[in-house]
Formats: sequence, structure tokens, C-alpha cells
Amino acid sequence: MKLFLHKLFHWEYWPFQIVYIPIYFLWAYYALKARTIFFFNTCNPTMRNGGFIMDSKMEIYDLIPPQFYPKTKFIKEQLPFDEVENILNNSKIEFPFIAKPDIGLRGSAVKKIDTLDDLKNYHSKANFDYLVQDLIPFPNEVGIFYVRYPHEKNGRITGIVAKEFLIVEGDGCSTIEELIKANPRYELQLKALQKEYGNQLKDILPKGEKRNLVPYGNHARGAKFLDYSHLISPELTKVIDDMCLQIDEFYFGRMDLMYNTWAELEQGKNFAIVELNGAASEPTHIYDPKHSIFFAWKELARHITYMFEISVANHKRGYDYLPHKVGMEQYNLHLEQSNKIVNF
Repeated sequence: MKLFLHKLFHWEYWPFQIVYIPIYFLWAYYALKARTIFFFNTCNPTMRNGGFIMDSKMEIYDLIPPQFYPKTKFIKEQLPFDEVENILNNSKIEFPFIAKPDIGLRGSAVKKIDTLDDLKNYHSKANFDYLVQDLIPFPNEVGIFYVRYPHEKNGRITGIVAKEFLIVEGDGCSTIEELIKANPRYELQLKALQKEYGNQLKDILPKGEKRNLVPYGNHARGAKFLDYSHLISPELTKVIDDMCLQIDEFYFGRMDLMYNTWAELEQGKNFAIVELNGAASEPTHIYDPKHSIFFAWKELARHITYMFEISVANHKRGYDYLPHKVGMEQYNLHLEQSNKIVNF
């Protein structure tokens, strides 16, 4: 009951189908104007489906200059494991590292891999293509939303979200599980954490020791999102714009990146992209607990308007909208892929 009430009175936990109800009407309006519900694929012409559905993370990484993201390798589903080992050895990716689906869904099936046995277990269960990727050595993570119209020489940052990881701090007497239960945000992740850590949750952490149980900033996995949009500055905008201008035909999306210090980030130093998301990107700064649902609707509407206008502009430049039949095929594949990952 405690967790039910917590979710009820904190809209950030509501199902997205409910949160997006007003946005569906706006989408329908734009679909009528474009004469297709699949207008989004021209938003980022070099991304599969504009980065909205069935978008390959590896294909997107290949668009990004390699100095901006960690070493990453693609692993095909059902590849013999000795070939997986060869790929890993040749890549020089070292343990621990991250494994994640090539076509993902809100952080599902993202795992930290500590040993070769962990990788073998992940590979044996994965009924999808996936990536192995170096852990990024920087301690902080933000999501930065970037928008540029095709006729513009420079883009802009429209929102920044900071992420607090699911970290527990020992008191010398409580188990990790008890520390999790002390925070409703963390307790909502208890079943997933029990599945991942098992009896390790019965360990007692020494007083002051911190344990990061989910080392990636995903809201669906317990991270707390904070609106840092007030930190948008000319210096940061130039760093992000200079990088995004090197990504062919990228106009709209959110990059999740890790950095060392904010001052270094504004100087373009010591940061790396975790992921680059296209047309399906949310302005995730809306999930800051201080924001109302009305603020969220306003920001969602603002960003979907950007996406529509960019898509129309690119369509006028000669990029075709996705045919309805192909779009429906892609959507059904997306549902199928999502079920695989959720049930991983």
C-alpha cells in the first residue's frame, strides 16, 4: 500500500500511456497535417526510422566520431560463444563492462558484466542482438536535449537532466535490502535487484560505505532525475553543437553522457556519450519530482512540435516519409523486440 500510494501521488511513476494522453491528440493533429502518422522518420534522416522505432544503437554509434563514445562492439544473437570471446579480446574492452540490447527499451536488459561467466550467461539468455561497451570512467551523468532546424548553422540545448544513481550508503547494521526498503524510489526496484544480486542483498555495508546497485542513469531502474536546464550556457551549447554538427543529418534528440566535472564539460573535456537517442527522445528533465504534470505536458508538446517542424522541413528537402505499410511493419517488429527485452 505504501508503494502504491507513492506511485499514485508522484506522476513520474504513472504509465506513459496515461501521461501522454494529451500528447496523443497533438500527434494526431500533426499526423493530419503531414498526412501520415509516420512523419517522424525524416526528423533524423541518417537514423533508422529517424531514431523512433527499431533504431540500432550500433548504427547510431557509427554516425558519431569515435572520440566521443566508449569502445563498443556488436554481438549477433546466437553467435558461438568462442567467437564472442574473440570479439571481446580483439576489442580490448576489459571487465567490468556494460552489455545492452542493440535495439533497446528504457534500460531493459542492460547489465554490468563483471566476469566471463557473467557474459556467457547473458549471451545464452539473449534472444536479441546486443552490444558490449567499456564502462565510462566519469562519475556524473546528464541527458542533454539538442535541437537544430535543417536551415540553421547552429543548434541549441532545450533541456538538461541530471541523474542520481541508485546508491545505498551503509550504516554498519542494516542489510543492503533494508537500506533499499528505506527509500520508496529504491524499493520499487527491489524485485529486479533481488533477481540480479540474490543473497548479496543480505550483506551489511560498513558505515559510510556506498554501493552503486544500478551503475547507469535510467529512470525505470531507480535513478532520480533532476532538472538542470538552468545550467544551459553559451559555453556548453558550443561544446554540444560542435559535436552534433559532426553527426551527419542529426537534428533532434537527447544524448546521455557522462562527465568528470561541470567545468571540464563546458570546456569540452573529459566526457563521453553513453547513448544518442533520436525521434523517440523524451525531454527527461520533466521527471524531476519538483515538476507538475502540467509542466511535463508543456515540455512534451514543445519538443514534439520541434520534431514535427524538423520532419516537415526535411521532407521538403527531399526525404520521404515512411510508407504506412512499412511503418506498421516496423511498429510490429518494435513490439516484438520490446517483448523479448522486457522478458529477458
